[in-house]
Amino acid sequence: MALSMHSKDKQMDSSKYVRYTPEQVEALERVYTECPKPSSLRRQQLIRECPILCNIEPKQIKVWFQNRRCREKQRKESSRLQTVNRKLTAMNKLLMEENDRLQKQVSHLVYENGYMRQQIQTASATATDNSCESVVMSGQHQQQQNPTPQQPQRDANNPAGLLTIAEETLAEFLSKATGTAVDWVQMIGMKPGPDSIGIVAVSRNCSGVAARACGLVSLEPIKVAEILKDRPSWFRDCRCLDIMSVIPTGSGGTIELIYMQTYAPTTLAAARDFWTLRYTTTLEDGSLVICERSLTSSTGGPTGPPSSSFVRADMLPSGYLIRPCEGGGSIIHIVDHVDLDVWSVPEVLRPLYESSKILAQKMTMAALRYIRQIAQETSGEIQYGGGRQPAVLRTFSQRLCRGFNDAVNGFTDSGWSLLDGDGGDDVTIVINSSPTKFLGSQYNVSMSPTFGGVLCAKASMLLQNVPPALLVRFLREHRSEWADYGVDVYSAACLKASPYAVPCARPGGFPSSQVILPLAHTVEHEEFLEVVRLEGHAFSPEDVALAQDMYLLQLCSGVDENALGACAQLIFAPIDESFADDAPLLPSGFRVIPLDPKTDAPAATRTLDLASTLEVGPGGARPASEADTNSYNLRSVLTIAFQFTFEDHFRDNVAAMARQYVRGVVASVQRVAMAISPSRLSSNMGPKSLPVSPEALTLARWIYRSYRIHTGEELFRVDSQAGDALLKRLWHHSDAIMCCSLKTNASPVFTFANQAGLDMLETTLVALQDIMLDKILDEAGRKILCSEFSKIMQQGYAYLPAGICVSSMGRPVSYEQAIAWKVLNDDNSNHCLAFMFINWSFV
Repeated sequence: MALSMHSKDKQMDSSKYVRYTPEQVEALERVYTECPKPSSLRRQQLIRECPILCNIEPKQIKVWFQNRRCREKQRKESSRLQTVNRKLTAMNKLLMEENDRLQKQVSHLVYENGYMRQQIQTASATATDNSCESVVMSGQHQQQQNPTPQQPQRDANNPAGLLTIAEETLAEFLSKATGTAVDWVQMIGMKPGPDSIGIVAVSRNCSGVAARACGLVSLEPIKVAEILKDRPSWFRDCRCLDIMSVIPTGSGGTIELIYMQTYAPTTLAAARDFWTLRYTTTLEDGSLVICERSLTSSTGGPTGPPSSSFVRADMLPSGYLIRPCEGGGSIIHIVDHVDLDVWSVPEVLRPLYESSKILAQKMTMAALRYIRQIAQETSGEIQYGGGRQPAVLRTFSQRLCRGFNDAVNGFTDSGWSLLDGDGGDDVTIVINSSPTKFLGSQYNVSMSPTFGGVLCAKASMLLQNVPPALLVRFLREHRSEWADYGVDVYSAACLKASPYAVPCARPGGFPSSQVILPLAHTVEHEEFLEVVRLEGHAFSPEDVALAQDMYLLQLCSGVDENALGACAQLIFAPIDESFADDAPLLPSGFRVIPLDPKTDAPAATRTLDLASTLEVGPGGARPASEADTNSYNLRSVLTIAFQFTFEDHFRDNVAAMARQYVRGVVASVQRVAMAISPSRLSSNMGPKSLPVSPEALTLARWIYRSYRIHTGEELFRVDSQAGDALLKRLWHHSDAIMCCSLKTNASPVFTFANQAGLDMLETTLVALQDIMLDKILDEAGRKILCSEFSKIMQQGYAYLPAGICVSSMGRPVSYEQAIAWKVLNDDNSNHCLAFMFINWSFV
């Protein structure tokens, strides 16, 4: 009995509740701040160092830290759930308003449908002689139902007249933002939710192009308005925005007269500018409104600045409705509605200026994304490594885009002038001799007194059946496919006091490999900033000076194939190892913009298919009928621009090098486009070039011979092994056959693939060396290969079951069976590992 009581007392002591004094809690909190999960030794040390804790058992200290971590976790979870609840409440309100707007739109359409039915019945019941009169009367009746608003006679050059225009702009903008003035169609994939960008819609059957978005952000309305009015910070196509006049209104608002210039996206059409009135005011419910429209002869008002290099575009009533949200944050409605004077551009480019989806991506969604980015950076939700402030990284992205846009457009008022060509009109060369063009005030002329300026070689072309995202992803991941290492060295040398001599641009150049180091990305990963290290390798003593590591700051965007109307671009600039925040940048790169598919006649489509004239094989070309038979019919416009510094006495040499280099890049990109086009598997396409070389012939013989030795079967039937017969049969084999290196101290890298293998991997022979075996196999495939590897080495071959692998473009590929075997050389030593994927297809 006594033993039982003693045991019970001991149990009560071990589970007794400990009440801590404020001093003890303060001491424990200090340690928790430094180390939320201290070890047993650290807890014992804490008891020794803090006498006030000496009466507490180590076990109780451990329990306190456990409870403290639990409370912290619960607090964070509670805060997260409250935030999600606020977002859902606001989103529910937004969806209810959208539902009301759609119901009004349905009612309006039902009324119009009934009215049209009535008119059709009336017209059919009327005699032929009276039909014209009936139509006239119905037209008068329709005008009475929808009277055209008459513009009052007014003097719009004074504040009162401008205020009248501003109030009309406000009413028209609100009817688009929350009413049925425009027939909005929701963009595919834009589903509302607490973490989505919002609800995005584009116009249908209205004058010009329009886009609308509404979403939630965790910033107050005043801050949101401040960001949106600073258009150059988020609208990458904005060259400049000048506020010419500010007029306060009696209600506490402001009227601003604004002149804005925008960049042209390609070298094939002129840039646009806008002369607008912007009205900022507060509604009765506390909402902030910023609305804007162009001032024209029909609206009245002051005349805008003249501009010879721009085409004056028209901004129809557009703007931002910013409403405060309960619990903090804002609900934003954005409307962009413009008429870009589509008839002033070449017919083949008009889809760029007629696409509401492109407008939505470039302006409407860009504004919403930028605000969300700022909101998450402000709240600390986004953490960047490398010690860079988010604002600095955003500035880098903006400078890269701005520098590239400046090169593509080559405005004369920025110092650009055209250099005489060599008779060809495919590549345009412009120069800028302003000392501030490249390095600005940081440039020390004493470093290079012969500094001549900056030279840009640029070109634009139309592509067929190549998704922009796929092309840019390939150009980013396989730089060796198109870049020349010698030219990269010259570009990097512009950062030094004594640039190298002008290189001879040549295919291949010096060998190099690239390592991509992530730096930052936007919230939805539609754009990312990175540093690229180019690792050079010298094969001869005279190449040592050029075989050095170089660095590029690179911006990649638009690589999501599901983003409708998104522009894909890859922009880069050489930087030195220091990579200062104010480092000079001279951007070059690629931009690919999709053209909306047309349902025009096949002949009209073929005129755009510039890639169809490219050679696909020896003497082969794509048939003109392919565009008709191929179900994948996507057109896009590609713009290329490369910038170089030059010294006075080297200007002509640099111009010749740049022209030759860009022509080489264009040819490489065209080959890449042909290789990765989803239509390349069409039966109308010719075969890829057969790699006829002594090494290829020898490897084909080894692959064929080793397969027969290990399996006892023939890989394929061949009448004669003389000449290139084996290589031809291997190259045209229907199954994907590929070889990879056989190294125990490094990941196997592909060294050869037949035509089916290149198609499966979505690559070329040149870029094949950048692909590692473990990158294309999924987890199950890697496990099976590891388990069968010893069998392959001992027995010489193994059969692998059906599975899934991934192409270099990230597309899943299924296969029914795979065979792996050792390839032996003439000395019967292990040369490489061969794989054959049987009956493969894209999933």
